[in-house]
Amino acid sequence: MTVVASYVYRDGQRVREAPLTPEGLALEPGEFVWIGLYDPTDAEIEILVDRFKLHPLAVEDALAAHQMPKVEVYGRELFVVARTAMKIDDRLAYGETHVFVGDDHVVSIRHGSARAHNHLRTQLEASPLQLKKGPDFVLHGILDFIVDAYAPIVDDVEDSVLEMEQRTLDAFLSRLEIRRLFTLRRELLKFRRILGPMEEVLGRLQSLDLPCIDPDVRPYFRDVGDHVRRVNSRLGGLNDILSSVFEVANLLEQQRQGLITRKLAAWAAILAVPTAIAGIYGMNFEHMPELRWEYGYYAVLGVIAAICAALYVTFKRTKWL
Repeated sequence: MTVVASYVYRDGQRVREAPLTPEGLALEPGEFVWIGLYDPTDAEIEILVDRFKLHPLAVEDALAAHQMPKVEVYGRELFVVARTAMKIDDRLAYGETHVFVGDDHVVSIRHGSARAHNHLRTQLEASPLQLKKGPDFVLHGILDFIVDAYAPIVDDVEDSVLEMEQRTLDAFLSRLEIRRLFTLRRELLKFRRILGPMEEVLGRLQSLDLPCIDPDVRPYFRDVGDHVRRVNSRLGGLNDILSSVFEVANLLEQQRQGLITRKLAAWAAILAVPTAIAGIYGMNFEHMPELRWEYGYYAVLGVIAAICAALYVTFKRTKWL
């Protein structure tokens, strides 16, 4: 069975367990059921479709997964899709949570998300005055639970990015570090593509007159939307930092190449002096100035040494060496 938890609530208090049977899902006035599923089977979904009259299109999306965040209305039924995220090394792994919200039920279906809602359920049950608001407040709790997991991811990525920025200023980046920068940048861009639709979902929940959403609960969705916007804003800042790291790394590499080029040019100029003089005296002409002079060899060496020393001092002063 993939039923993680299924309980009936009345006046903010858990009253009994609700097995997926017609008798177990029978509700009295003033009660609602919160069912949590993880990768459910077709048979389990069929039971919920028969009991709560879930729309076929929403059920198809919930079973197929691979959906972007959205909110859809089917009569008195709300269907909400949210995306979960988890950081593994330098990559982000995404999951999905699909939520059916009706007047007397909340059905949450998780795909690929390792974070169970047990802690969330315990937290909401500890606040019966809030849970008394009904299924719409449970929906808020689920979305808030998902969005709260975004901030630690951004904190972790921010630490990595700032570490890379400092590393760029202290030394040249290796090929592995440059690959890591590209990986982080790509993952941040993917994450921002998730946050945009999440903002739209929360915007609709807080501003539109939707079924099953009490006006008193709308401010709670606005609070969750503010969290998503803050995370999105921080991601934008991290993207700017990554871009600056790339620019700084590129400028430092150009500077290093310029230094190497100047050094090579300086040493080439110094070595050109003995090469040129040796080349002239190596042409084996019979009549050359000072060819038979007793001290000609030492004089040529002295001239070569003097010119090379002068060039070395000159290049040293201009910081080419």
